[in-house]
Amino acid sequence: MHQHLKLISQATLPDHHAVVIMDGAGWHSKDLDDEFDNLTMLKLPPYSPELNPIEQVWDWMRQHHLVNRCFSNYEDIVEQCSQAWNSFISDISTVKTLCNRSWINLTR
Repeated sequence: MHQHLKLISQATLPDHHAVVIMDGAGWHSKDLDDEFDNLTMLKLPPYSPELNPIEQVWDWMRQHHLVNRCFSNYEDIVEQCSQAWNSFISDISTVKTLCNRSWINLTR
């Protein structure tokens, strides 16, 4: 998780600040952002999937790429999920539509 936050911090433009919204997973501890001056972690309340944009992304990936499928092995699962993810991120309008919230300012 620390490496992930480090990458977000490095990708954040100078004079900008990133807010990383996280659910209550055990590895999403509050102190992870202490060393980054340009990051703040915001934890979602428990049992609030409607506030977490990634929940809509998982639904989209299942509906468009992963539903009613059989996978031959672990590598096939990883490959199909990777293809689904790449399809999702290739369409910026879909990303913005699914991940936008009225309280988030999407700048890219």
